Amino acid sequence: MLGRLNHVALAVPDLAAAIRSYEKTLGATVSVPLMLPEHGVTVVFVELPNTKIELLEALGPASPIAAFLAKSPKGGMHHICYEVTDLPAATARLVESGARILGDGTPKIGAHGRPVIFIHPGDMFGTLIELEEVSP
Repeated sequence: MLGRLNHVALAVPDLAAAIRSYEKTLGATVSVPLMLPEHGVTVVFVELPNTKIELLEALGPASPIAAFLAKSPKGGMHHICYEVTDLPAATARLVESGARILGDGTPKIGAHGRPVIFIHPGDMFGTLIELEEVSP
């Protein structure tokens, strides 16, 4: 079911400062910011040879990232995203096995323009897991 690691997402309290750190301190290439109001975040991607790091900033107090940062004000790892080639089949398998899909279980369009779902961290050893559908 699982494909390659797509990205590791880090919640940050100040996206501009995080971009500067990744570009200047680490010499990384960082994408332009993308606002995703339906997810309550602004994101950028740090491009790596084998995967990406997603930096997330809250788009207001109702954002899930705002709640995360209230508990971890300096930021930290928010979720891990894996690729799958058949998201409906993966979702059905998860539900059959008793895993909880966040929201109403319907995929949303993620930052890459592809359908995504999130698995409750309580069902994945405390880690929020995102599954993103990709072409086979």
